[in-house]
Amino acid sequence: MGSPPWAGAASHEQFFVLLTGANSGVGLGIGQRIIDEFLASRSLSSHLILIPTTRSVSKSRDTVVSLRAHLEKTARTSKQLRSRAGPDYDPQTAISRVHVLSVQLDLCDLRSIYSAAKQLVHGEVTDPTGLINSVKIPRLDAALFNAGVGGWSGLDWFGLARQFFQVGLVQSCTFPSFKKAAPAAVLDQKKLLGDSAHNLKIQPPELAEVFCANVFGHYILAHELLPLLSRSRPDEPLGRIVWTSTIDAGWNHLSFDDFQARNHKPPYESSKRITDLICLTADLPSVQKASAPYFASPAAADKPIKPRFYLTHPGVVCTPLFPLHPILYFFYYWAMYLARWLGSPWHPVEPYLGACATAWLALADQETVDTLHAERVKWGTSATRLGHVAPKKTEVEGWGWEGRVEDSEALKHDGEQGVLRKLKGRKWDAVELTEEDRARFEDDGRKCWVELERLRTAWEAALGKGDGNGNGVVPNGKHA
Repeated sequence: MGSPPWAGAASHEQFFVLLTGANSGVGLGIGQRIIDEFLASRSLSSHLILIPTTRSVSKSRDTVVSLRAHLEKTARTSKQLRSRAGPDYDPQTAISRVHVLSVQLDLCDLRSIYSAAKQLVHGEVTDPTGLINSVKIPRLDAALFNAGVGGWSGLDWFGLARQFFQVGLVQSCTFPSFKKAAPAAVLDQKKLLGDSAHNLKIQPPELAEVFCANVFGHYILAHELLPLLSRSRPDEPLGRIVWTSTIDAGWNHLSFDDFQARNHKPPYESSKRITDLICLTADLPSVQKASAPYFASPAAADKPIKPRFYLTHPGVVCTPLFPLHPILYFFYYWAMYLARWLGSPWHPVEPYLGACATAWLALADQETVDTLHAERVKWGTSATRLGHVAPKKTEVEGWGWEGRVEDSEALKHDGEQGVLRKLKGRKWDAVELTEEDRARFEDDGRKCWVELERLRTAWEAALGKGDGNGNGVVPNGKHA
């Protein structure tokens, strides 16, 4: 193993990013936007090491090739890069500062998750095209969790017509209540357990597919990557875990009697409500008793400064995530643009534009995100009628915009302008936050952490991974 191409750069000028679900849609847009904004904002001697994950070597190869093609196009056509570097600008100089590797990861296969994490923490990361030799990664500066599945089967046409006539096109295109959820699929226990299945007297809890792909798989991955995301000293840049949610995930999407949405709730929206809850409550004093064991991995015991959760959503973008016939997709696509032209702040439409909030949270300097208390906000991508995008604070049911109660007068004078105003693009049935709802949200967050930790330790024990054995797990999979 030779020296990596960024070896000559100082440690603080190396930036390592892991990105899940990067082969298409918003994930690919995030990868492209990370490249562009890194080159436009970081020093001319800094290096980006971008590690997209996909489910197969062939998809990894295609993704790496696609991202490198985007990099070359940016380097050769960007007037901003040429202006920054001066008259002697050489596109190859910019190209040589971005390095794309890949790891294979299936978020519905826990053994794949543990294997990918082990490769990142203890092994070497490869380039499926062979351009870069296998290298060991010293840390991760940001882990961007974008991968997921939708779990929908189609449209409720009667529901679509009813919502359209009740609240109009813009609200219907932003907060649709007419998507039909497919019956929840449960992952095959034997495949999940592999050889371990023969040695278990008690089976671990079952896992629903959408829940595992969107929440639990990432939850396990982040825990296993704590050695790369944690820091030894306070002067080191804080590790960031940026989760992708959705604009519309509220009270009615989650039931603690059906936590994985196997029976009654829409699985996608339910998984995103859980994402909102764990991200926004992770550091709250009343929740830390439940969340602290997750961040206290023995594998990162020598690194006491743990990473921080951040929360984003892409606004409304058009991707194949929702299953539509090509003809319907055509009309859906232009309906989204029409909603934006009619004044919606939540319709970037294109995946590259929708990637704005995630890319910003990954690359913004720590002082900026700390000043904004960014960990207490759900950051969405907003767009003007002309398609100019920017991160925008998003209202969350039970949390508001920043986890504090604000009256109507305060909301009218929030200091923002245009599409960034809090009340701009608000859901038609939104209500003012109360202290009671805020307390309920916090308690729901605690419950989510408790249940996710129960599942994590049960599956760790079943697979013989991590610290699941001997961490308070009894045979029924619940905490002692």
